[in-house]
Amino acid sequence: MFKAVLIERDERPYRATLAALDEARLPAGDVVVRVDYSTLNYKDALAITGKAPVVRQFPMVPGIDFAGAVEASDNSAYRVGDRVLLNGWGVGEHHWGGLAQLARVKAEWLIPLPPELTARQSMSIGTAGYTAMLCVMALERHGVAPGSGEILVTGAAGGVGSIAVAVLSKLGFRVVAATGRPAETEFLKRLGAVEVLDRALFASPGKPLGRERWAGAVDVVGSHTLVNVCASMRYRGVVAACGLAGGLDFPATVAPFILRGVTLAGVDSVMCPRSDRLEAWRRLSEDLSIDKLDALTEEIGLTQAIDRAAGLLEGRIRGRIVVDTRR
Repeated sequence: MFKAVLIERDERPYRATLAALDEARLPAGDVVVRVDYSTLNYKDALAITGKAPVVRQFPMVPGIDFAGAVEASDNSAYRVGDRVLLNGWGVGEHHWGGLAQLARVKAEWLIPLPPELTARQSMSIGTAGYTAMLCVMALERHGVAPGSGEILVTGAAGGVGSIAVAVLSKLGFRVVAATGRPAETEFLKRLGAVEVLDRALFASPGKPLGRERWAGAVDVVGSHTLVNVCASMRYRGVVAACGLAGGLDFPATVAPFILRGVTLAGVDSVMCPRSDRLEAWRRLSEDLSIDKLDALTEEIGLTQAIDRAAGLLEGRIRGRIVVDTRR
């Protein structure tokens, strides 16, 4: 038996509970992992609360990432005791995920835990930090360098945003953070932001083109925020877009793209190729200061995950939430 957050929808309403489950109920896969730590992400909170149709089949164990040790393996790529982590691949949506003490998954979804990181540290980073690094890599791939100019990070007090600020600042970029939580200004400056802006500056409909300011940007918000960010990019600036916290729509014009040569680079962490995953995690083990990681991480037990989900959706959570599945 193992404990897990279980989402059900049958003759009774949609609900999430902490349940004791038989290992025989685990879905198909060739590797069983004893989960040490998972996380509570925005998508997990949507799944737990039912605020969006994240879960594709029921019953479902949420948790889009986890880290732990291999407990059983039918695949030669992994042996019992190997330290591994997982991000994405639809886990927590259509395959049972990491908010549990055990997980059975496909071997190709796993990657080795970087030796420089503990399981807890890897989940302090989690899918949010891994996504942030993919955004940084997208900026670099399109020629954005520390000397290019200011980099804007929206949703900066959240999981992706806070790690993006920390990584970019360590790499030597001049980072400006946008947030709707002015109380987090000092926190963001400690992570490396040189300036903190009110998200209201970007949240309403704006002009097709604004004053050129940003050489690059990481956007987790979407909607009017992303539109306004694109409109204020410098010539040949690059925006890495990875989220939709403010909406799925993109009510924009083509002006920034055809008049300033702006690049809008989409960043997907779910189905990202293995080579990019390995590179992102290698970079994270080098380019993210562990002391900053500790400062932006809160640890809770598995028993607390359901209660904390609503607060995450309401924007009351700073940085990252790590879930110790053993308590």
